[in-house]
Amino acid sequence: MSFFVVKQVNLQTQIKLWGSRLLQFSVILLGASLNFHHVLQQGASGAVITFVSISLVFLLGFLGQKLLQLEKNQSLLITMGTAICGGSAIAALAPVIAADSVAITISIGIVFLLNALAVFIFPLLGEMMSLSQQDFGLWAALAIHDTSSVVAASSIYGEQALAVATTVKLTRALWIIPITLLFSFYPSSKIKRSLTIPWFIFGFVAMSLIFTFIDSADSWKNSFQTVSKLGFSLTLFCIGLSFDFQKMKKVGINPLFFGIGLWIIVSVFSLAYIKMF
Repeated sequence: MSFFVVKQVNLQTQIKLWGSRLLQFSVILLGASLNFHHVLQQGASGAVITFVSISLVFLLGFLGQKLLQLEKNQSLLITMGTAICGGSAIAALAPVIAADSVAITISIGIVFLLNALAVFIFPLLGEMMSLSQQDFGLWAALAIHDTSSVVAASSIYGEQALAVATTVKLTRALWIIPITLLFSFYPSSKIKRSLTIPWFIFGFVAMSLIFTFIDSADSWKNSFQTVSKLGFSLTLFCIGLSFDFQKMKKVGINPLFFGIGLWIIVSVFSLAYIKMF
């Protein structure tokens, strides 16, 4: 009997190990979607509001974690996903802070749920408030988590909104790099460990530079993005295999309230900022 228990433990360990490696590999390939030329086109004004928005999310995330007494890694992942670019940001941060499968799965699930709602809700709200193409594109880029959902919502609203949203969203996604590096100094609350250098982030940057400055690489862009998405899907499968449902029960519904609260506040704040300026 003990033999099978040991085998099961070893199998789960291997699944977690390969899931982590696959996750990092997928993040590296994700760099193909980030073009630094597009980021520079946004200008200083867009960079400022992006910085302010991200700072606000992390401040609210810190306060919300204390208020709802969430597990730190759980709140960090949801905050990161809200502040930067949804599932991609969660995937980049998770191995750096040694987040477990429960925290990752819940965070990605919350982000995906809110993304789905945003695609339908944001265009309707934009029409109700008579937002211009420029304003809606900026709002979508700042308030919707994943790039794919930003593109979907803004494309419904109009071509100009899509162009603005895509450019601003790329700038927002660029913050994956410094924030992930910053959290490499973050001490895990559960285990003592030495400084974790997220080498895969340097791979992400290298991939971005290649697809920004080497024109011949552009023909491979869609292929790399497809493989990256497939990698994320397989990673979720690995996470599911090692998922601990007992821990899931203990987590409760507070992470969902936390994610929704962050999303609503950021949406309202960014819209107010756009209206004012």
